[in-house]
Amino acid sequence: MSEMVPSRGMALSFVAQRMAVVAAFVRPRTRPDRVRALAVAAAILCVVLGVLTAVVFGSIAGGLGQIGDRSDPEVLATTDLYYRLNDMDAQVANVLLVGAQHGLGIDRQRALAIYEQDRAEADGDLQRAAAIAGSRPSAQRPLRAVLNGLGRYEALAGEAMYLDGQGAPRAGRPPTAALLLYRQATDLLQGGILPAAHRLTQASSLALDQAYQARRSGALAAAVWIILAGLALLAALGGLQVYLAARFRRLISPALAAAFLAALVLAAGSATGLLGEAGHLRVAKVDAFDSIIALSQARAVSDDANADESRYLVDPGRAAQYQQAFESKSQQLARIPAAGIFHYDAGLARAIDAYRAHHADVAFGGYLGAEFRNITFPGERAAAQRTLAAYQVYERDDRHIRALNQAGHLRAAIAFDTSYARGNSNWAFTQYDNALSAVIAINQHAFNAAISAGKDGVSGWTGFIPAVTVILVIVLLAAAVLPRLAEYRE
Repeated sequence: MSEMVPSRGMALSFVAQRMAVVAAFVRPRTRPDRVRALAVAAAILCVVLGVLTAVVFGSIAGGLGQIGDRSDPEVLATTDLYYRLNDMDAQVANVLLVGAQHGLGIDRQRALAIYEQDRAEADGDLQRAAAIAGSRPSAQRPLRAVLNGLGRYEALAGEAMYLDGQGAPRAGRPPTAALLLYRQATDLLQGGILPAAHRLTQASSLALDQAYQARRSGALAAAVWIILAGLALLAALGGLQVYLAARFRRLISPALAAAFLAALVLAAGSATGLLGEAGHLRVAKVDAFDSIIALSQARAVSDDANADESRYLVDPGRAAQYQQAFESKSQQLARIPAAGIFHYDAGLARAIDAYRAHHADVAFGGYLGAEFRNITFPGERAAAQRTLAAYQVYERDDRHIRALNQAGHLRAAIAFDTSYARGNSNWAFTQYDNALSAVIAINQHAFNAAISAGKDGVSGWTGFIPAVTVILVIVLLAAAVLPRLAEYRE
């Protein structure tokens, strides 16, 4: 006797029968079942909305902490490190320029004091950067490169300054051995340490940018999901109200009306809050931080360019190289198309005149151009314009240094280059640097305010407000539904 093999049709019929049984069991068959189903659906949707709200706001709070408490201080530490390293080298060049001479704008003791201050600040920046970014793989290699290179640099610079202190025949012409050591030191700085410091800043900026992108896009996407979840919850509550009104002749249930209002406040408040948080994040990152990083890098590059002037004077064998380096850094600061160093001033003046005539016409690029395309906050435009005017004065002074040197007036060129007296180059550079720092301060204040407002905005939404609202809605649901169900048990 052969075995009976069930046909495919029989199998499908069996499955359909079982599904029909399950559907009949699950489908609300009576009024109390329908009331319970609507109430349970509303309660589940409310819990989903509350959990989603708390989780998303918790993520935003974590992002604000990462951006404001870790990434921003890290970037500031690494950009200041770049600035301090450049200024250290500038002071070594100044020491070699003035030697034991007096009346040359800056004396040896002052240059050494500034060098030591820069070295202490650089050590502090390194410690802060290592404490914040040391665990990040992208930051570990440039950190090690800076640490290893800085020790060698300080040894070479220290020996160069020691040999120079043994005596130089005349101003601006240090002993050959000292000059050779300085070349090694500045080559190490330019070729290894500064690029590593720049990579460190890039890694820090990238971490901040990634945190911003993730949190802001998450906030916007979550706002959409919260709106959808809120609409579904309101639809469930509204459907329950309509059903009770139709089947139980209760025109309005006060408890359900209160639950509907609480759910509406939770959904609308959380969605509005998330959109507000996305706005705070944008102000902090795009409006403020993008200017902070551009201006901070401008400040570091400016100090490097200022050092190139001293290098240009102290090392005639490399004068053309250092002049080209100064021109390259000027283009990084405010790019003027097709302008050599002796045509740069005229091109910059034309670009500034065009901007003054129409603020939307920013014809110069570079770090300063990036700032002028991102002016946002009260007082920022006036401060940026003062910075640009001070930069223009400093650039013109550079040409005067070169003219004096080319005319054979080395001592006068050194005095004009290194003097902080009003009307001299270092005075002009200080005015420019102070103006640049003032614009950075405006943006830093706005950044801090946006982060603070963001933290205030998430307060309560990470747990307390959603939890209380969910409990309230469920209690009100029970208060609305249980009396109706009790009518069927009487």
